Amino acid sequence: MLDAAEELFAVRGFDGTSMREIALEAGVAQALLHYHFKTKEGLFEAMFTRRSSAINRIRLARLDAMLSRGDMTLEDMVDALLRPTVEAGHDASRGGRSFASLILSTSSMSRDWGRDLIQASYDQVARRFIAALQLALPGLSVADATWGYLFIIGAGLTQMSPTGRADRLSDGQTSDQDVETILSRAVVFSSAGLRAFADGLVARHAAESH
Repeated sequence: MLDAAEELFAVRGFDGTSMREIALEAGVAQALLHYHFKTKEGLFEAMFTRRSSAINRIRLARLDAMLSRGDMTLEDMVDALLRPTVEAGHDASRGGRSFASLILSTSSMSRDWGRDLIQASYDQVARRFIAALQLALPGLSVADATWGYLFIIGAGLTQMSPTGRADRLSDGQTSDQDVETILSRAVVFSSAGLRAFADGLVARHAAESH
């Protein structure tokens, strides 16, 4: 039932998908959906939370392991944040392209419950990583760690679903089908940006602009 809901919500959106259509796709009686999930919102939340919780468990396990060893690097931290998302987007058994689409559409929902779902699914983990980024990079302010986190997540979401655009633009010299290719560059790029924040380049640039 959750797989059917995920596929239809990703293609047609929340408003464009009915419980009846989901029941037909899943091969179950519509009454069974209402029994388990009560409403379409309840079904959407269960479907979304299944994937987001799995991604966050991997993230937090890697973060906690690094913190307990005390040997974390900034690059390791960024990889721990990005890898579970990108790998899930490239794996159909873990949501793949469908969940990548759903994260973006849910984040931009005008409904309060959609925003609340994103908050409930990700904010606690986000705060853990924002604090950890500051620990890995002394001198990084809360504001810059927050922006760094958001920029990293934004990059991860755009690369979560392979589109072939990197292949086209590079004339075949690189590929967005390759998770390791994406992550190796995203980690270097993101880590360099965070270090620039900690070095005060934003403040110096603002001062020079005036």
